[in-house]
Amino acid sequence: MNQKFKNDKLAPGAPGLPARWTPASKSGIGKSINSASDVSFTIGNGIVNEVFFPREDIACIRDIEFLVTDGINFFSEEKRDTSHAINWMKEGVPAFHLVNTCKQKKYYIEKEVITDPIRNTLLQQIIFSPSPENKSSTLDLYVVLSPHIHNQGAGNDGWEGEFKDIKMLFARRGDITLALACSCGFLKCSTGYVGNSDGFTDLKHHKKMTWEYPAAQNGNIALTGQIDLSKNNKIVLAVGFGRTPEDAGNNAWASILDGFDLAKEKYIFEWERWQRSLANVKSDRNRLGRKFRTSAAVLRMHESKKFPGGIIASLSIPWGKAKGDGELGGYHLVWPRDLALSSGGFLELKAKDDVLRILNYVMTTQEKDGRWSQNMWLEGVPYWNAVQMDQVALAILLVHSSFQRNFVDEERCRRYWPIVKKALQYLVTNGPYTSQDRWEEESGYTPFTLAAEIAALLSGASLAEANNEKEIAKYCLETADNWNENIEKWLYVTGTSTSEETGVEGYYMRINPFDLSADEVKDKYINLKNHLDDEGKIMLGELICVDTLALVRFGLRDANDPRILNTLKVIDAKLKTDTPSGPCWHRYNKDGYGEDANGNPYDGHGIGRAWPLLTGERAHYEIAAGNMNTAKALLKTIESFANNSLFPEQIWDTADIPEKGLFFGKYSGSAMPLTWAHAEYIKLCSSIKEKRIVDMPQFTHERYIKRKATSLYDIWRFNHQQKFVSNKKVLRIEVMADAIIHWTDDNWQTGNNIQTTPTGLGIFVADIVRKNDGIGEIIFTFYWKDANCWENKNFVVKISDK
Repeated sequence: MNQKFKNDKLAPGAPGLPARWTPASKSGIGKSINSASDVSFTIGNGIVNEVFFPREDIACIRDIEFLVTDGINFFSEEKRDTSHAINWMKEGVPAFHLVNTCKQKKYYIEKEVITDPIRNTLLQQIIFSPSPENKSSTLDLYVVLSPHIHNQGAGNDGWEGEFKDIKMLFARRGDITLALACSCGFLKCSTGYVGNSDGFTDLKHHKKMTWEYPAAQNGNIALTGQIDLSKNNKIVLAVGFGRTPEDAGNNAWASILDGFDLAKEKYIFEWERWQRSLANVKSDRNRLGRKFRTSAAVLRMHESKKFPGGIIASLSIPWGKAKGDGELGGYHLVWPRDLALSSGGFLELKAKDDVLRILNYVMTTQEKDGRWSQNMWLEGVPYWNAVQMDQVALAILLVHSSFQRNFVDEERCRRYWPIVKKALQYLVTNGPYTSQDRWEEESGYTPFTLAAEIAALLSGASLAEANNEKEIAKYCLETADNWNENIEKWLYVTGTSTSEETGVEGYYMRINPFDLSADEVKDKYINLKNHLDDEGKIMLGELICVDTLALVRFGLRDANDPRILNTLKVIDAKLKTDTPSGPCWHRYNKDGYGEDANGNPYDGHGIGRAWPLLTGERAHYEIAAGNMNTAKALLKTIESFANNSLFPEQIWDTADIPEKGLFFGKYSGSAMPLTWAHAEYIKLCSSIKEKRIVDMPQFTHERYIKRKATSLYDIWRFNHQQKFVSNKKVLRIEVMADAIIHWTDDNWQTGNNIQTTPTGLGIFVADIVRKNDGIGEIIFTFYWKDANCWENKNFVVKISDK
């Protein structure tokens, strides 16, 4: 079936219009939980759109829809010309029932959508019914499939062919082939180039199928088939996938012969069996947390079958309708941050096997220097390459939380320890400064990253103790204490126009890119990403972010700390939006990641919209503050932002623009669903049920809020050259090679030598204990033992009385 066509057999109009993806606002996603099936699908606007095979990060179909004509003057497109109703067929089971009703009342299409649990086949069972009011004409039904194989709309081949004498439509690109088959057969078939010779163009112009092109090659193509309605109005449509046309054809036809009902029964049974294994996180007599099973299913559907434990961020491309082949990854990539946070959802569901798969995947995909890539394809190949220190920290926290909950036994913990140790080395060597914050945009000291790093150091110390590495444990604790003590110095700003406007003395700012105190940098400007030219310019001291809540979430600051309360007042004044369903928050002021003021898709700049998961983060803060009723109300608010139980990344936060599908308090054009948001929802359900923040790390609250641990040291490094050391602290020198430090605190009237000590994490430390109590300075230099040479430069740290 290796088809070759002469040029005179090909459709005209190559290569077709530039390819585009579909809107990211999905109303359904599905896949079989059975490992025998590698097909995933999404639903939007009443039709199946992106379909993935053989992995969750490889899209192969843009969309599949029906067209209806009367052969004379009526043309109707399913996704645009019908009203849509969609429901999950069972709670927590991603099998969908749809009814699309013609806006002109001429027909309706009822569909059920699943995948075959034991084959690589997408299945739709369709009932096509002309309306009783439609007595004037006979209607014809056509199916149009747009292949985008290997994440590409261009370069696809398509043709009409047969498998075992069964007429089918095929498409291929590289080593992936799909086959479209129908239980009652096709009367006519055609393959053409989109916008020029495809079936949609033909039917819209002629109201019947006048073109029957046998093939189209190397282009943006569409497959079209007229469905034979003469025998039955109940139709099974199958799209089989495989490496060859024979594979794909076999899967499609075998699924049809096996029967849709048998596949549906097995599909639902296997999902329900998995759902029964999960802990119930509903509360208040099951009135709260009603979407937890659908959220659990969303997380599981985003997990790879080829690379177990790898969870992509979303089966969508944000603003996909405006994106083409250049948008190779979309959100169907693995972000280690989103993956680690998603694992927290499975932890609360007590899904041990799921947690272990994720944890093992995280351990497998560590880079050789100890970090994790910004994001990656499922096999671990980096896509973007920036460094985000919170992703390193969250991986360490995942190991520790799994160990503490007895999901990981001591033997597995020992296997993972060398990986954790490498991550700790990367963290202490490169932190607490991060090249990118958790929003993947700015570099510096930032609240969320700092909170995650400090918590990870405490967790790393516990794991080091468990593996009999006491020096590493000691150093991690000492470093965590020092970083924690410096949070206010780096981030708490006072005396700004915003503090005056909101009536507070100060607040935590979003980020500090300098090795200076917050008050020293507050008047410096930063030009934020996602803006044109200098439109993102803002003073650092005026930059507000919700990330401050992480200081409470990770157990570093009390919920009623006056500095936290001040910052909350500023956050609510600057970042909160009250929707008809309740409040939602923006990431930070002057955010540019979202639609523009007119609702046009984000194209490198725009206006950041409100994020539902941030309502979840605020609810967790309210739990820490003891405001359980507020947290419960915010949980219901999050539920109101869902579209058929799917949570979006962002919601539209201003007046409706109906012609662009934007409605106040409902999903925008960014990703939907977002796994991170669903995990946050599950964790919030569990936190409300337990009346505590369930993912707060074990040691932070005890150490920093109850015991109020402080640091004994002021730390000097070559990349962090302290100008002052408090007379109440020990000056700690940290270097990356073994050295002898020659120092004085009396201007070389006496000289002293101290040998550095290895920490076990690639850093050598020496603690200078002053011999003179007065205010003065410490002067020091280095003799590098391995290089057998002096630094030939003196360094000075002044002693302060603060």
